[in-house]
Amino acid sequence: MTMNMQPHEHKHASQAMSHHDMTAHHQHMSDDPGMANMDITDMKRRFWWSVILMIPIIVLSPFMGMKLPFTLTFPGSIWFATLFAILLYFIGSKPFFDGAKAEIKAKKPAMMCLVSMGLLVTFWYSIYAVLVNQFFHTSHIMDFLWEFATLTVIMLLGHRIEMTATMQAGDATAKLQALLPQTAHVKHDNQMMDMPISSLKSDMIVQVLAGEAFPADGVVVNGHSQVDESLMTGESRLIDKHKHSNVVGGTINGNGSLLIQLTQVGAASFLGQLQQTLVMSQSAKSRVETIADRVASWLFWIALVIALIALIVWLPLRGVSFATNIAVTVLVIACPHALGLAVPLVIQRTKSLAAAQGILIKNRKALSSATQVKFALMDKTGTLTTGKFSVTHLEIYKGDKNQALSLMAALDKQSTHPLAQAIVAYADQHAAPNQTATEVENLPGYGVAGKVNDTYYLLVSSRYLADHDIAFTPVVQDGTVSYLLADKQVIAAVVQSDSLRDTAKDFVKQLLKQGITPVLVTGDNIKTAQAVANQLTIDAVHAEVSPQEKIALVADYQKRGRVMMIGDGINDAPALAQANLSVAIGAGTQVAQASADTVLIANHLPKIIDFLALAKRANVKQIENLWWGAGYNIIAMPLAAGILSGFGILLNPMIGAIIMSLSTLIVALNAMTLNTPAKSR
Repeated sequence: MTMNMQPHEHKHASQAMSHHDMTAHHQHMSDDPGMANMDITDMKRRFWWSVILMIPIIVLSPFMGMKLPFTLTFPGSIWFATLFAILLYFIGSKPFFDGAKAEIKAKKPAMMCLVSMGLLVTFWYSIYAVLVNQFFHTSHIMDFLWEFATLTVIMLLGHRIEMTATMQAGDATAKLQALLPQTAHVKHDNQMMDMPISSLKSDMIVQVLAGEAFPADGVVVNGHSQVDESLMTGESRLIDKHKHSNVVGGTINGNGSLLIQLTQVGAASFLGQLQQTLVMSQSAKSRVETIADRVASWLFWIALVIALIALIVWLPLRGVSFATNIAVTVLVIACPHALGLAVPLVIQRTKSLAAAQGILIKNRKALSSATQVKFALMDKTGTLTTGKFSVTHLEIYKGDKNQALSLMAALDKQSTHPLAQAIVAYADQHAAPNQTATEVENLPGYGVAGKVNDTYYLLVSSRYLADHDIAFTPVVQDGTVSYLLADKQVIAAVVQSDSLRDTAKDFVKQLLKQGITPVLVTGDNIKTAQAVANQLTIDAVHAEVSPQEKIALVADYQKRGRVMMIGDGINDAPALAQANLSVAIGAGTQVAQASADTVLIANHLPKIIDFLALAKRANVKQIENLWWGAGYNIIAMPLAAGILSGFGILLNPMIGAIIMSLSTLIVALNAMTLNTPAKSR
């Protein structure tokens, strides 16, 4: 591919995310210890088998000791129900027991422990009740097979909804690793041999051909080329590389061939350190405890304490059988039917509404973080700007404007470079004469040259003019400037700049209206960054920032309040993972999208404001549902324990079950009332 080696700025094309990648579901959950090893395919399979097994159980067994209109009984029917319950226990309970073990190991008992406690109590007490009722006939003991079956299926349904609603664009560290080549051309005994990059060591001499990615960090020992370092800066302006220049693994070589001596490989390299930083940032965010986790944890301990107190109090008063029945009833009432659906149903509803607005939610914990954002840190290129250059000024020193534009387009026609394409498009728009250049050649580090009508022309940067002592009048306008030369004389200059997104100004204005401070964070130079900030009325500007420095900036702002990070580049990925809430631009890199909590599919920045409003409403719904789900338990458990028995009030298990069912229904209906806030302009 012929490239015009002028300085330029673009996002590396190979990183563009496909629609397939954007809608792919990650197979494992990792938001909390209890769900770390759950596989969504396995969860679906267990859910449907559990539904099949639940149906005969609820038909053949009573509901809290009460026969329902559809309850079917016949001699031996309880044994069939018990058999189905045993199968359900081994098929449906495993994910929760595994999750509970993980929570206990992490010393954070929460929802999985609460569910597991309910499953263990309802199942094993039911087995005990069936055996006593069938073989001893001394007294009838109520079983909880109906409750065990419905609890299993409802909790599997809740977690299946939550896992499906939590979209993952892929593993960010794996996508970072994919930036490196599989093999490297290593110099050995004056010959080149291909070697896996895992075998590379410091001080090896490696050849990197045109268009290839550097396999590790190193220093150029021979050759001259230009390198796309957007990996580090987010700005794809080609950087001139020659002997003694430093290069970074994962960056892309231009049109020249380079010999480099490796200095840092593997985990010690820039990309390796970036991966480690990303993992640490994501791990820290995954440990953030949600309000649902805290409520489940409280209920777990409250249920255990109340059941234990009830057992101790009633044991000397009414004997082992009565005291045990009271304690078991308390634990059964603690079964989190409604609580298990409280959050997943809101998440699913929010995900659907957000998707309709053009935002994909990947991390469920982003919803709570979106409610109190104080700072919005934003990348420049590809986020606030389009990342596409356009001609903003044409300076004519000698001759005709159309002729100069025609000559520039002729030199750039053979190039796929963004700057070159912008000049050709500009020439077409202004109907400049169509001319053809011959003997076109790239001038590494400078630009391009060629013949038009037997005259030799150059389209080069100001550096070429300075290096060759050619007098010229510099263009003072901001942007990338290229000069057109003929016979060592400057006859014209063209200025190109990255244009602002149409919605950028409105977006910043709405952020300020919401009381959120906009902050521009970019790897570009301070002059360019300040020019963009001035257009958008952004006061806080941080320029020439590396990926690690972006993380430090996010962490620094987090000391003063919750931070939202918006970006699209590889260099934004660690900062996206670090922020309380992160938004990746849909047209950006896969690495950025895999690191972010949400992905903005619609290229309309004010949609982020809509999402923040939706997240606030969703958070209110979650809290309401948690009160409905947990409130029932808070009231019912003490009553079941007999706290008001002195007044003749002891909660009947059947009444408790009815209240429990109503609580579940209220939670579901409340989640469905979540609606979309007023749309942004």
